[in-house]
Amino acid sequence: MTGYRLSHGGGRIDRGQSIDFSFNGKRYAGLAGDTLASALLANGVQLVGRSFKLHRPRGIMGVGCEETNALVQLEHGLSSIPNVQATMIALEEGLVAQSINAWPSLTWDIAGVNDRLRGLFSAGFYYKTFMWPDWHWFEWLIRRAAGLGKVPVVPDPQRYEARHVECDLLVIGGGRRGLAAAAQAARDGKSVLLVDLDQGLPSLEGVRTFEKTAALGVWDHGFVLAASEGRVLHRIRAEQIILATGKQERGIAFANNDLPGIMLAGAIGRYVADYAVAPGRSGIFFVNNDLGWRSAIEAAQCGVGVRAIVDARPQVLPELADRARAHGIDLFFSSLVRSAHGRGRVTGVTIEKPDGLSRLACDFVGVSGGWNPASQLWTMAGGQTKFNERSQSFQPDGLVANVEWAGPEPIEAEPIWTVHGGDEKTMFVDFQTDVTVADIKLAARENYRSVEHLKRYTVLGMGVDQGKLSSVPGAMILAETIGAEPGTLSASKVRPPFVPTAFGLIGADLRGERFRPRRYLPAHEWHVREGAVFEDIGWERPAAYPVGGEDIQAAAEREAAAVRSGVGLLDGSPLGKILVAGPEAAAFLDRVYVGTPSTLKPGRIRYGLVLNENGTILDDGVYARLQDGSFLLSPSSAFADRMVRLLEDLLQCEWPMDVVVQDVTEQYAVWTVAGPNARNVLEALQPSFDLSSERFPHLSVREGQLDGSEVRIQRVSFSGELSYEIQVPAGQAVQMGDALMAAGKPYGLVPYGIEALEILRIEKGYIHVGTDTDSETQPGDIGFGGAIAKKQSDFLGRRALTRRSSLSPYRKQLVGLTSLCGGILPVGGHVRAPSGQSGGFVTSSQFSPVLGRGVALGLVEQGQRRLGEIVEIVSLGRSWQARISETVAYDREGGRLDI
Repeated sequence: MTGYRLSHGGGRIDRGQSIDFSFNGKRYAGLAGDTLASALLANGVQLVGRSFKLHRPRGIMGVGCEETNALVQLEHGLSSIPNVQATMIALEEGLVAQSINAWPSLTWDIAGVNDRLRGLFSAGFYYKTFMWPDWHWFEWLIRRAAGLGKVPVVPDPQRYEARHVECDLLVIGGGRRGLAAAAQAARDGKSVLLVDLDQGLPSLEGVRTFEKTAALGVWDHGFVLAASEGRVLHRIRAEQIILATGKQERGIAFANNDLPGIMLAGAIGRYVADYAVAPGRSGIFFVNNDLGWRSAIEAAQCGVGVRAIVDARPQVLPELADRARAHGIDLFFSSLVRSAHGRGRVTGVTIEKPDGLSRLACDFVGVSGGWNPASQLWTMAGGQTKFNERSQSFQPDGLVANVEWAGPEPIEAEPIWTVHGGDEKTMFVDFQTDVTVADIKLAARENYRSVEHLKRYTVLGMGVDQGKLSSVPGAMILAETIGAEPGTLSASKVRPPFVPTAFGLIGADLRGERFRPRRYLPAHEWHVREGAVFEDIGWERPAAYPVGGEDIQAAAEREAAAVRSGVGLLDGSPLGKILVAGPEAAAFLDRVYVGTPSTLKPGRIRYGLVLNENGTILDDGVYARLQDGSFLLSPSSAFADRMVRLLEDLLQCEWPMDVVVQDVTEQYAVWTVAGPNARNVLEALQPSFDLSSERFPHLSVREGQLDGSEVRIQRVSFSGELSYEIQVPAGQAVQMGDALMAAGKPYGLVPYGIEALEILRIEKGYIHVGTDTDSETQPGDIGFGGAIAKKQSDFLGRRALTRRSSLSPYRKQLVGLTSLCGGILPVGGHVRAPSGQSGGFVTSSQFSPVLGRGVALGLVEQGQRRLGEIVEIVSLGRSWQARISETVAYDREGGRLDI
């Protein structure tokens, strides 16, 4: 043995190829095939990090994705990757790694004083301390101490790739069971994909293999995300999934069980067999199952100094005992490791034997407290688990659609989770986050008796390994503490991703416009031709059409004045268009809207509100009844997509009614012609129906022809003027736009954008949900309480409107605000209450060219009771005097809607 590199074993390494790397600024040499963890162990490096809370010394514990201690920062020039498991890093020439969570150095960490003060850092300490004199005195210190690695300060230079893969069968796990399942499926003629975290898998005929690939999660309908070497994201769709993910070893809690040099027994066996690395010169194994013995014996066979095996059981298979004795290993039955000793690394242990205590010197300890199935992906897929008394583990149970479990048989283990008699404050269950047996018992005393509550209160299982080592022992210790039967408390729920994953990989190809594609209007090029200046508000929409050097504000005021005096043309294509049809469509919509769509006659339109379960306004808009069982909903452009999802969710999960929902928003373009001359413009295009107010009144819908094109026209207005919304197939948007411009030329028709529309709707007091409402605004706050009082039947959110808070007389209500100086009030400016606090705020504000002054809307406490009152508006150190007024500032009688 050279250093800690054994002369035997090492099936993964190439002894003829040396690789140089550095750790904490010191140069080392490893071999091709090493991981950073195995190379560090081969160089005798035991101390690799510090724990999160107490900053106790930490060494390598595992061999794969279960590693919880050995987290490093990988450096790549100016960029770096924090919190990477050393066990998952393939050694490369020139690799540079730094330990984390230690200052000024790993060996001398000033925050190590936390360990001396551990009494102050018990479970949930942050809920019980820093109460005086003020949180802000401590906040800066807490924020500096939070986290482990350092967040990179430069953009991630890594290029990520995403691929879509389909197969008949996806096998996750390349062990014996996984290989057998993949080979058999391939012989049956199925397309098979095999993925495994490992490398060096055998080639199977007819099987595609992704090595060094981690399955991140399993979702419904055979959807799986997998990551290859952290650089390629695979979006996999499989008809069938077989999970052959193997097993994971767990530890045993005893005093000082976190010292560097204390490792999982199975991990030691892997380091010896795969990398020819010894964890030390002389060690002991503390086990409660046969596999722990096999790890010890195989290590001894390869030249590792194994001094003793301590087994909690009274006996073992004679074959194992004979093999161990043949290698000179002392055997202790019905015995326990009471505590470990050492500073910076383990130097010995105290053994509790039937005849008393004894102390053994050693420089490493292999611990095996049993084995859990690696069932995380199974539970992510919706699978259940059942406690197995023989193995003291939670085994996959039941059925999951399209997913099959093909894990190993349960391995018998003695039920031992803690070694009583030692200091429970140093018996670690979650090594990364410093959760001890004492913490779990304290949480139980404070009534955190659910594993999910325990997880959040103590942060058990919330580290990088996501509880692979700690969740089952933690649940069992909690059950033991509260007197529950073993297995009645299961391990906490596991969430994807299965292994730590870079945000860049999750996004992969979904960057920029591929993440959020720009949505262009069907007539986008038409608007470009007309000189539009665009604004991205979910869609690329014309803000205004400046002429002769105008800025946006000047153009918007000119366009708004043109609509008031003549006629304007607006592209309203983003407005939602949702068809709801079926025998129960009317009854369904009665439950969705505050109003009563069922009483609406065909050909008519009504304004309505949609609430959430808390009674607050989600959206407003109109809905039209096309026929007895057919409605066209027109939610706002911002809510259109969500409205479709809401309706589908209600039909699938709440009310299974005979209704079909179809989103046709992008199938139609919408041209809005508004102004006193709007009817004249449309009549010039020879409509196939009468446009007179008698035959086509306000809030009506007609279908027919206009300029030879099939159209649907709704007579609705968001400007307060005579207005028609013309829906045409999206492919005919430009054609209709040209026709309308030509027909409107004699009347001075001008195109107008959303900035002019903003002026027009504020003048009329029309709300914009999300601007003039907030997360607390309810129908009564905007003057819609009467409609609720008249409606007898139930609807979404109705019950919440009877809460005490909903009936409070001090609610913020929508009102108009008129500046006494005639200027423009600042949006967001606060209405100063007599107490000096905010009594409301300005929601919308613009200059009105037709009124020659500013107009504004706002939410003000008891606003409707305070009409005429003068209030002070404050913003950014300035103040304005304003009068609370009616929301409608222009044409209060509404006569211009019916010219």
